Amino acid sequence: MTRTARKEKPRDDEEKGVFVGAVDRGIECTLSKFADDTKLCCAVDKLEGRNAIQRDLDRLERWDCANLMKFNKAKCKVLHKGWDNPKHKYRLGREWIESSPEQRDLGMFIDEKLNMTWQCALAAQKANHILGCIKSSMASLLREVNLPLYSALRCHPECCIHLWSPQHRKDMNLLEQVQRRTTNMVRGMENLCYEERLREMLLFSLEKWRLRGDLTAAFQYLKESYKKAREELFTKACTRRTRGNGCKLRADLD
Repeated sequence: MTRTARKEKPRDDEEKGVFVGAVDRGIECTLSKFADDTKLCCAVDKLEGRNAIQRDLDRLERWDCANLMKFNKAKCKVLHKGWDNPKHKYRLGREWIESSPEQRDLGMFIDEKLNMTWQCALAAQKANHILGCIKSSMASLLREVNLPLYSALRCHPECCIHLWSPQHRKDMNLLEQVQRRTTNMVRGMENLCYEERLREMLLFSLEKWRLRGDLTAAFQYLKESYKKAREELFTKACTRRTRGNGCKLRADLD
């Protein structure tokens, strides 16, 4: 996967749409565009995959020269993912692109093994920093004051959580510790256990919030909100029972 960033930007959104709208014309691989970031992705299990990426990079370089919108080649990186990755070399123009074991994309860290431990640590660090600022600057730590502040704090351990949901127990505990500290700061709840504090404040654990979000997303897929992706992710169970509903999934046990 190649991530590039443009150095020269159009003056407004309308002009930008005119310039970059045709950048993916003739591209063989998957090209993702967001603001001034561009990502080129392809499965490279054979040499043809490597050649396809290089051909697309050559097309981007020609588009670069024709439209006078220079790619910032110093920020272009290659992120190799998957076991037994051949880790081919790629070039943009005459310069070889450096490979990186991890890459930050829209505020989220992704490494070559798709391990989200570093992302969990980063989210917990930011949340704990804000929590420390709240504790040192607020004179009152009543529930009526603390809950609205915490609702703004939760954006860090929950932002894009469907993409980097922690899989290891140590990462789950690291994120949960943020909410433990928050509930323990509320006056009058210092002597209660974590579960009792959650009940008193009408909160769920972060782990339950993630489960709720996953179930909501799965329901939206099944109700055909994202029909194309649903066909790739889920298989509906074939049943002749008249009771229940038609949104049951088939468990594929290998």
